[in-house]
Amino acid sequence: MQRAAVRDTISIRLPAGTKQRIEHFAQATRRSKTFVMEEAITNYLNLNEWQVESILEGLKEIQTGQTTPHETVLAKWEAKDCE
Repeated sequence: MQRAAVRDTISIRLPAGTKQRIEHFAQATRRSKTFVMEEAITNYLNLNEWQVESILEGLKEIQTGQTTPHETVLAKWEAKDCE
């Protein structure tokens, strides 16, 4: 027997047009509004979390001096271009 995932409830304010789009999409796909919103939020987070994590990692590297001077990168780029 499979256990149901623990769920939390939240409230958000949406523009009327967005709410109508969710309702229309849910009806057209025969899904619940909850399913549509959950999928949209999950997909948004999956798409964007990696970017924020990469930026934070890069900032840590800068703070610890783990950088490569621009001149070094440029020289390697130009040398590769000539190959």
